[in-house]
Amino acid sequence: MKDSVLLTRDDSIGVITVNNPPVNALSNNVRKGILNAVGEALNTPEILAVIITGTGNTFSAGADINEFGKPPEPPPLPEVCNLIESSQKPIVAALNGAALGGGLEVALSAHFRFSNPSAKIGLPEVHLGLLPGSGGTQRLPRLVGAGPALELMLTGSPITAKKGLSMGVIDRLAESKDFQRSASGFASEILSDQILLKRSCYRTEGLRDHAANQAAVNVSKADLEKSAPGLFSPIQIIECVEASLKLPFQEGLLFERERFLKCLASPQREGLIHAFFAERRSKKFLGIRDIQPRKLEKLAVIGGGTMGSGITVAALNGGFEVVMVERDEVNLKKGRHNVEKVYDRQISKGRMSHEEKHDIMARYFHSTEFSDIEHADLVIEAVFEEMEVKKEVFRQLDQHAKPGAVLASNTSYLNIDEIASCTSRPTDVLGLHFFSPANIMKLLEIVIPAEVGKDVVATGLALAKRMGKVSVRAGNSDGFIGNRILGAYADAAEHMMEDGASPYQIDAAVREFGYPIGPFQMFDLAGGDIGWANRKRKAEARDPEKRYVHVADRLCEKGWFGQKTGRGYYLYEEGSRIGNEDPEVLGIIDEERSKKGITARGFNNEEIMRRYMAAMVNEGAKVLFEKVAFCPSDIDVTKLYGYAFPRYRGGPMKYADMYGVEKLLNDINEFAEEDPVFWVPSELLVDLVKKGQSFDSLN
Repeated sequence: MKDSVLLTRDDSIGVITVNNPPVNALSNNVRKGILNAVGEALNTPEILAVIITGTGNTFSAGADINEFGKPPEPPPLPEVCNLIESSQKPIVAALNGAALGGGLEVALSAHFRFSNPSAKIGLPEVHLGLLPGSGGTQRLPRLVGAGPALELMLTGSPITAKKGLSMGVIDRLAESKDFQRSASGFASEILSDQILLKRSCYRTEGLRDHAANQAAVNVSKADLEKSAPGLFSPIQIIECVEASLKLPFQEGLLFERERFLKCLASPQREGLIHAFFAERRSKKFLGIRDIQPRKLEKLAVIGGGTMGSGITVAALNGGFEVVMVERDEVNLKKGRHNVEKVYDRQISKGRMSHEEKHDIMARYFHSTEFSDIEHADLVIEAVFEEMEVKKEVFRQLDQHAKPGAVLASNTSYLNIDEIASCTSRPTDVLGLHFFSPANIMKLLEIVIPAEVGKDVVATGLALAKRMGKVSVRAGNSDGFIGNRILGAYADAAEHMMEDGASPYQIDAAVREFGYPIGPFQMFDLAGGDIGWANRKRKAEARDPEKRYVHVADRLCEKGWFGQKTGRGYYLYEEGSRIGNEDPEVLGIIDEERSKKGITARGFNNEEIMRRYMAAMVNEGAKVLFEKVAFCPSDIDVTKLYGYAFPRYRGGPMKYADMYGVEKLLNDINEFAEEDPVFWVPSELLVDLVKKGQSFDSLN
């Protein structure tokens, strides 16, 4: 087995190289290796200065994900960092590439930081429910002040080495292409000029403006309370940074360690780490590991409405050449306007130049003729959600698309096999369910019809990667994974609304749980007409025994489709996306209760969420049992990225494990006493409880 850490000599410079590909993670062996190599270098008289660097394109991406959730093995990273900082010989962190998380904390403990201009630095621990626990919250503010330190830690987003230089984190950028030689030259310069060691623990530049630092802390606390109340690790980060302003360094380290251990024990940390692994797992589709995707350079998008234009932007952003096809010049003009509007907004916010927009739009083409898709490698249909409309489009695609082109439908509910059946090449047909706005929402459900070729599925996966999407494999079922489960908990919400909880109370309870908006706000945002069309499509097949709430239909009959019409469950002032409660809606609800002889009763927020989550998880279990989803974590990823499920709870199936599957089954059985038709426990859920297993055991 190769050494994960190497110590070599370059004259009087000792070079410690982390060699743990692919990202030089700080595994137990690496921590031991750095500790031993530093000790050896310090005890070697011929070595006068030390460089710590990494192999490949990464200095270190931080903790080893294979150690997540396991008891830590010595030495802990803080011990490694403290040894580096205490060295009497100058130590340079030579950032050959990204220094993230613990990797940056190692660099902060060095006396100097020399960086490749292309490197990035960051502290992303907040995304895992943690904080920088190896001195990062104490060292960084001493260098740059509370404001910049908090921005780096609370966003978790990396910054460029150039920005790090301007902030004072990086001491110098390499000017030569020979990075290693440049780093050795920098270390030699330190020795020859007898530059004093700059230990971060003694630095005070960032602490001098006490008023500005305290103001940054106060603003961060207020912003967190407003935007994400209840999140655990961000407030711990803020309090650790505040401690760095007031406590001596060693006391600050103890404070940081105490808060780090609290984060480790937090259920939010468990949920966030589950979400991290669930996303990684969702990208690995069974059965296509060694299958090569088809050629994928030119795309066609059929339809220039909200979805079609959003998909077009996502494709352009992915570097594709795109032709948009619409039925007439009027709609084609609207489609182009929808695309350009996205980029114009980016320009107005300073995120894009006019030249960059011009370069992107040079890859955009439009037409009213299906024959102009003839060179497309993949065609995405994004027309009205109506089966006959989509079938007619696919008949045209079958006629005009080149042999071997992948034909994809962006449908939210419809049967992909039925769509594929109207072509002469069902093996080329795939479902690609984008979420609106398609250029922003990260989720892409890749729906697998019965006859689809494996290379077509691989092509869908390759498309998702190019577009920066999080992909989930879904079976062909009405609503697939996400919308099918949505239907169940939307029904539960409507039942509670009719039984006595107002839509506004239900929305408030769901927001309190951690969602950014509640279900009725979501219906208004999506547009009530979409759900109405779907309900009418399924009306004939509806189970007459199953409870049906007519309130949403009543609103749609009045033309109240939500934000786009200025009225839905909420009233919207012109230009506003924030709705106000509507007494007329409450009146309609009262009328519907009266028709059914329902006496309104009260619900508290806990009761609302018990029913809401029980319906969600129970339907998720049914989706799993029917193999529409291939593992529980795929459901979690779907709800996290497509439906704004609070990430720190891990997803609905992870939530069920943390809540207790037996407890959840008991809730369902309790609710079934009122409505045995709706509350039918999933066979899978019952089986898990019998066996004493969790959903995670199926991952």
